[in-house]
Amino acid sequence: MRLHSALGFFCCLFLTFIPNVAQGATASAPQSIEGHVFYYGWYGNPDADGAWRAWNHHIFLRDGLGAAYTPPEDIGANFYPADGLYSSNNRDDIARQMRQIKQAGCGVIAATWWGQNDYTDTSLELLFDVAAEHDLQVCFHVEPFPGRNAETVREALVYLLDKYRDHPALYRCAILGDRPLIYLYDSYLSPASDWAAIFQPDGANTIRGTDYDVVAIALWVKQDEAAFMLEGGFDGFYTYFATDGFTYGSTPANWPRLARWARRHDLLFIPSVGPGYIDTRIRPWNEENTRDRENGAYYDRMFEAALDLNVPIVSITSFNEWHEGTQIEPAMPKEIPGYVYEDYGDRAPDYYLDRTRYWLSKPDNDKE
Repeated sequence: MRLHSALGFFCCLFLTFIPNVAQGATASAPQSIEGHVFYYGWYGNPDADGAWRAWNHHIFLRDGLGAAYTPPEDIGANFYPADGLYSSNNRDDIARQMRQIKQAGCGVIAATWWGQNDYTDTSLELLFDVAAEHDLQVCFHVEPFPGRNAETVREALVYLLDKYRDHPALYRCAILGDRPLIYLYDSYLSPASDWAAIFQPDGANTIRGTDYDVVAIALWVKQDEAAFMLEGGFDGFYTYFATDGFTYGSTPANWPRLARWARRHDLLFIPSVGPGYIDTRIRPWNEENTRDRENGAYYDRMFEAALDLNVPIVSITSFNEWHEGTQIEPAMPKEIPGYVYEDYGDRAPDYYLDRTRYWLSKPDNDKE
């Protein structure tokens, strides 16, 4: 549900720079890496929610909306979850996911948020509570919710921070003043001048220096995004997409350049790594953006490219975006009439959890 909007696809339903005070005098590898994993709290089933949510995703045709899938056997994803068709509103399901995220070595959950009163808003309350029980933290992945612009994002920050400011699970970015952090997906949908009104210190309705100040992370898509980042007053940027080559930002070969630019301009660069990509169950016309997992080798290459930059934060796309096949959540082999689901081959269902932990702990253990 993510790939579409970066290049105008159908609408539907994550450093190399460390500020000098944090980076120190040398460019040696950090002693630890924060793993921020993109998490989607939009799933539902009849037992918990009275109806299917997200698992019954529609097919996007080039000329309109196609049929919806019919769970529990036939779902809108190329993989099938090993833990079944869970609900994002079920405590036991969320607790299991929190244990898996801990297994993966990630400490921060970047939770999708589609606006007040959306299902992702109500499921966020349970996520915060269960994350706290597992010593995990949550930040906000602010999506292009209906009516989103810079001013409504400011209103959203007031709402979210008034609600979660004192929650023990709220993530605060230690290297940038212990402020809460937000990822702004498809930030380019609003002009930089609009963002400047809330993110520049002298903006007309600035959050800077207020109780609603945050670390604002924009999405770097095209090559020439530098002016947008600077004019908009963002604190940094991320690349999100798991398809190497889909955008300029999601191409690891470009990351060293982005890292150098971020350092020069005192911005936070958070590269996003993913295990692969496939969304042909919901976008049958999008085979060109499929990236095979290569039995884990694709994920390894993306992580190596990120760690070569000595980053203290890496974002992972994703924990459970099943529609786009980027999940590290366990998957299982499954066959139904007319379709054989993808799986992790000879790798264990939880292989990508363990592999994530391996890479996130690499600077500490100097693994080869």
